[in-house]
Amino acid sequence: MASKSGSTPQHTDPNSRQARIAQMRRAEQARERRNKAIAITLSSAVVVGLVGFGAWVLIDQKRTEQRKQEAAEQLRREAEEIRKKPVEGEQLWDVKNLGRNHVETPVKYEMNPPVGGDHHPRWMNCNGDVYKTPLPEVNAVHSLEHGAVWVTYNEKAAPAEVDKLAATVAKTPYTLMSPVKEQTGSIMLSAWGKQLTVDSADDPRVKQFFTKYVQGEQTPEPGAACTNGLAAK
Repeated sequence: MASKSGSTPQHTDPNSRQARIAQMRRAEQARERRNKAIAITLSSAVVVGLVGFGAWVLIDQKRTEQRKQEAAEQLRREAEEIRKKPVEGEQLWDVKNLGRNHVETPVKYEMNPPVGGDHHPRWMNCNGDVYKTPLPEVNAVHSLEHGAVWVTYNEKAAPAEVDKLAATVAKTPYTLMSPVKEQTGSIMLSAWGKQLTVDSADDPRVKQFFTKYVQGEQTPEPGAACTNGLAAK
């Protein structure tokens, strides 16, 4: 009787499992290295981008500041040129003949509105102040001594012109504005020893007068205050 043949038993390689585990670990480590490299690359790109953006912002700010400085310098040069030229049609008084005493008694001025002379110890506020009623002359003259320009008008001035002048005064330190019924011109601008009559707020001499005489060289007390004085009642 023939003997029954048996099948050969399958033996598992004891190292195959460990080999697969090692291979998986190597693959995982490779992925970690790739991810780390990607993260470093992305981080570097972000840092470079932020540095670049920051540098651009600083450069842009510097350029903006430079443009502002150049514009300011241009305005300064233009103002210097304006100050060198006389204002056509202005009236001038010898400042040596304009008193500067502080008095608390009435003063009779030679011109209307006055452009200088003895005056009250307290000045009218002149930090772009627009007054709707007449001012005490003795206080307004003190404002002129501090380098203010006083804009005055009478009933002959068109309301639209008055409004334009008021807007200009309101945004200009060392200026004030008020009605003066008895003045000869419809619109008059006064500084210490200087006066100009115009018919329109758009007259280019208005800007010239402001540029030349607001805290101009004619100012007896440059830098003196235009606030903390007398306000409208």
